[in-house]
Amino acid sequence: MTRSNKFEQIVRGMNSVLDVPLTVKIRTGVQEKVNVAHKIIPRIREWGASMVTVWGHTARWPWVSPQLHGRSREQRYTRSADWDYIAECARLASPMPLFGNGDILSYEDANRAMQMGVSGIMIARQVGALIKPWLFTEIKEQRHWDISSSERFDILKDFTNYGLEHWGSDTQGVEKTRKFLLEWLSFLCRYIPVGLLEHLPQRINERPPYYLGRDYLETLMASQNVDDWIKISELLLGPVPPSFTFLPKHKANSYR
Repeated sequence: MTRSNKFEQIVRGMNSVLDVPLTVKIRTGVQEKVNVAHKIIPRIREWGASMVTVWGHTARWPWVSPQLHGRSREQRYTRSADWDYIAECARLASPMPLFGNGDILSYEDANRAMQMGVSGIMIARQVGALIKPWLFTEIKEQRHWDISSSERFDILKDFTNYGLEHWGSDTQGVEKTRKFLLEWLSFLCRYIPVGLLEHLPQRINERPPYYLGRDYLETLMASQNVDDWIKISELLLGPVPPSFTFLPKHKANSYR
């Protein structure tokens, strides 16, 4: 975002060879408290983008559109997304569509975001989509879903079945599926069941203390201990190989 000449070359170059609208995904800035997206968005429109997400990546015909992520790179997930700033950027982007993203973990969050003047919202994989994949159902049905541990386990079963179907059910396929399952479990453990919350909805930056679930499986799914994630994988894929270890790839501070 700070190398505007290179940025322009990339956008113009891609737009010249694509036969579909080009969308651009950006953050509010690089450094905390130094927003620069509002300066770049009018130029992105001039360069030929159809949509921008602050942050986002959803194309709407026939425009190129920006998507804006409501955090700087430096902030990561330690502070709340700045939706007031996203709203300012949406006004500057018009008539180019701008999608907003940040801290969407409930249908109420989604409703508030849509009131900020954006063309749409994007739900990020590292937040709502991985922590709470049934969020889309909640948004569609406008409700909080107190999903049971058995229902959540059924989702994990489907995931492992898809993995085995894709990679095969031999040893290599099983372990490839396990790797991706464990990566996902490192996010899923951050979900707090609706029936256990003192207040609704859950906030993305809340770090709950250790708690006991309403049954053994719910407690196991809440654990941020890698050994418990491995235990869940063994319920679905059988015992891990000797000397098996796992370290999540993502650098979020949610699994310490």
